[in-house]
Amino acid sequence: MATDSGTTRYLTPGEFDRDMDYIPDRITQGARRPEHGPVEGELWPVEPGRYRLVAAKACPWATRSIIVRQLLGLEDVISLGLCGPTHDERSWTFDLDPGGHDPVLGIERLQEAYFARHPDYPRGITVPAVVDVPTGAVVTNDFPWITHDLFFEWRDHHRPDAPDLWPDDVREEMDQVMQRIFTEVNNGVYRCGFAGAQDAYDAAYDRLWTALDWLEERLADRRYLMGDRITEADVRLFTTLARFDAVYHGHFKCNRNKLTEMPVLWAYARDLFQTPAFGYNTDFDQIKAHYYVVQDDINPSQVIPKGPDPAVWLTPHARERL
Repeated sequence: MATDSGTTRYLTPGEFDRDMDYIPDRITQGARRPEHGPVEGELWPVEPGRYRLVAAKACPWATRSIIVRQLLGLEDVISLGLCGPTHDERSWTFDLDPGGHDPVLGIERLQEAYFARHPDYPRGITVPAVVDVPTGAVVTNDFPWITHDLFFEWRDHHRPDAPDLWPDDVREEMDQVMQRIFTEVNNGVYRCGFAGAQDAYDAAYDRLWTALDWLEERLADRRYLMGDRITEADVRLFTTLARFDAVYHGHFKCNRNKLTEMPVLWAYARDLFQTPAFGYNTDFDQIKAHYYVVQDDINPSQVIPKGPDPAVWLTPHARERL
């Protein structure tokens, strides 16, 4: 069963597990060995105009990369191709573009870029993916490292006032915060939604709400996760929060309460949504279409709910007082 950025697997008894085996190549300055993280694949050089980021506003993992690209001002350096929200088991498609083909890569399915690199690619065709435009071949789909390297390796091409998404003075704590957000929240909602047994669901549900209560408390006296500035940690949390009431609350059975019923997290989420790059790249219609149509094992009717009203995201949040 394919999810939006990986393949669903089940552990005994019925516990969801995300397949995190991605193409491990990275793009670095001069194709040199990066300072942070492992190097298990090939290294590609930073070259403005050479690469195309293929993503989808429906997918939370892909939306991270779209937000970071805009926050850093890389729009004229790395082009963006957007897939539509629905697809079959084979691949994400470019049905938002005229003629159903990406205007730069000339392909109908993202699968074609994967096969151009690995003709027998055996895993799920996921977004985000960085594609080498000259060859039309995928470079990497390793989403945590894509946004990391957009910051560290493309620094020379950032806009002058780009935010410091990975501040050195809180880096160690931020890594710990992001790890907990990934395991308990980003992936935690999927652990609830794709649980294959009651006990597995119950455990996943409890873990998720323990983490959300921790975040509600953490954000009570600070504007952002790491203090008074937006960091990568906020990007990673936001894409899950943006989908919570529209999808995860009902579709994934994460229904203790809605995000709008958690005063601190709800104000924090609105604060980010009303920040350029976050709200601009949040498309609730695409989000709902993806989950409720593609995941027909959970929603066999493929009926897409009309609510909730997105206008509530534009209401005052008062977080600037922090």
